Parts: sequence; structure tokens; C-alpha cells
Amino acid sequence: MIKATYKKYILNFKNPSGTSRGVLKTKETWFLMLESDGKFGVGETGLFRGLSSDDVPEYEEKLIWVCKNIHLGLPTLLMQLSAFPSIQFGLEQAFLSLNSTSEFELFPSDFTTKKSPININGLVWMGDKQFMKNQIIEKISAGFSCIKMKIGAIDFETELALLKSIRKEFSEADIELRVDANGAFKVTHALEKLKRLSELELHSIEQPIQPRQYQEMALLCEQTPLPIALDEELIGVHSTKEKELILSTIKPHYIILKPSLIGGFSGAKEWISIAENNNADWWITSALESNVGLNAIAQFTYTLQNNLPQGLGTGGLFTNNFESPLEVTNGKLLYNSDKKWHFKV
Repeated sequence: MIKATYKKYILNFKNPSGTSRGVLKTKETWFLMLESDGKFGVGETGLFRGLSSDDVPEYEEKLIWVCKNIHLGLPTLLMQLSAFPSIQFGLEQAFLSLNSTSEFELFPSDFTTKKSPININGLVWMGDKQFMKNQIIEKISAGFSCIKMKIGAIDFETELALLKSIRKEFSEADIELRVDANGAFKVTHALEKLKRLSELELHSIEQPIQPRQYQEMALLCEQTPLPIALDEELIGVHSTKEKELILSTIKPHYIILKPSLIGGFSGAKEWISIAENNNADWWITSALESNVGLNAIAQFTYTLQNNLPQGLGTGGLFTNNFESPLEVTNGKLLYNSDKKWHFKV
């Protein structure tokens, strides 16, 4: 018999982190914990206030329901939780953890056993020009060959000048630059901005306009000189039919998968299958989970053998994250099995 409990945990940022939605100082998250026959399993339900489609008043009530009905088993629970993708993600982890020989080794591979690393991008948060420039220099010094910069919060001309200054010092061969607009561009100005950004030899731009403007985004993807990646567009889309319609209509160059926001590993696999059928590539990104969720996403990502830099460099953002074997070295994420987990909530 399985006993299930849950607990809320507040992650504190080392430095306030700026996005187009405002400045983040804390990140709320929840843990599902399973016990059976002396074994323990844990999963992180990475709720993201203001972004998750399951950011609803009855979220905790649903966690209580899950714990009371854990006997239904994983497949049944997942089917009944389509409107709660972060809880689906936490459940998948918790059951994998419970059934594993080591509670934090969910997908055994060379990543967990041989310290084989995952190539990741360095993340540059929004702020004033000097703050952003300092972050870029820091990421380059730390060995990152791919940098993702959030744009859309300060003046576009300032952001453009900053990107130009990077390109003067570092060519496309030196540093791959990705930008993430988080839907900040108005439809009427988006194409012009994409043209100007494309002159800087960027890899791609994430979500230039707000989601659910399918025809406008489709036209942008058709006309843009800069490859477009969908991100927020995938959040809150639960049916296979709707996923297929979105990707066949918009025809993006890339999609970005956040397991906490799209129904966990099973949700990510479905999106990947549909993307590949529509000639779109993809990469996986964490969504400010603790090291528990990040570890699960990283192990899952490694098994997929995608060679693009992944968005998994968020483990060092918090003052009260859990000690774990995850390390970022020379722009890569690795699992140093010589280090131990210290998880307590």
C-alpha cells in the first residue's frame, strides 16, 4: 500500500530576477512524497504562479485529492489530471523515484553513472544595460558557448545596442545567442523587430508575440528571417488534436518544452512527436524548479539525445536549494555522483 503526502516549499532567489512579467524574488513549489514497504519516492510539482495553466485556487485541494486517491495508480491519475500538468509531472517523478533503486536516479544513463554532461545555455536575466552586460561577461567567462537573453522589459533600442556590443566582441562562431521575448512584441511591430534582430546572427527568438494569436504567429513564422521558437504557446494545451492543429497551423522552427508546464515526461514526448512530424526541432527547459525537479528533467533530457544546448542552468539561482550532485561546469550540466543529496522539506 502506498501512502502519499505533500508539502509546500518557498525557494528564495539569490538575486531578484527580472522577466517581462516582473521581478521574481521567490518561487513557490510543492513536493509529492510517496512511501511503500519502507521505500520513499519524491516528485516536485513545479507550479509557476502567473504562468502555469494550473495556477488556480483549488490547486492545493487537488493535491489533497491526489494523496487520498494514490491507490488508483499512475496511469489513471494522469488521465484525471490533464488540467493540472505540474501535478502530472510531480506524480511521474514520485512513482519513478519510489520504484528506483536510488530515489533520485529516475533515468539511469551515462549522465548519472559516468558523469556524461548535457550542453546547456547560460541565462541572462533582464535588468539595466550594465547589469545585463555583466551577466553576459560572467557567462562567457564561465565557459558557456550558448547564451539566452531575456528581452522585452527595457527599451528595445537599448537591448539591440547591447546585443550589437556582444557581437562586436564575439562572433556567431564564438557564442550562440538566443533571445526570449516572452510575448513582449506587439503584432504590428514584431516583423520589423525580428528583421533588425536577425542582423545580429542570432540563433532564434522565443515567443515574440503573445500566445493564442495563431494566424498572426503563423504569418510571422512564414516571413521571419530569424527562426522562431514557441514557448508559452504550448501552455494550457492538453488535447492531442489541439497540439497537432497548433503546430500544423503555425509551423514554428522550434518548440520549447517545460515538463512542469506541459504535463511532465509524457506531455513532452507527445509534443516532440508532433513537432518532428511538422519538421520542427525542439529543446527542453526547466521552469525554476528546485534541484529535485531539475534533476528529473535533466535525466529525462539526456535519454533523448538532443544535441542542441538545453535550458537547464537554473539550479544555482536559489539560496535555499537542496544540495545535490548537479553541477554546472564549462557551460555543461553534469551529475557528480561523488556528491550526495540533502533533501529535507
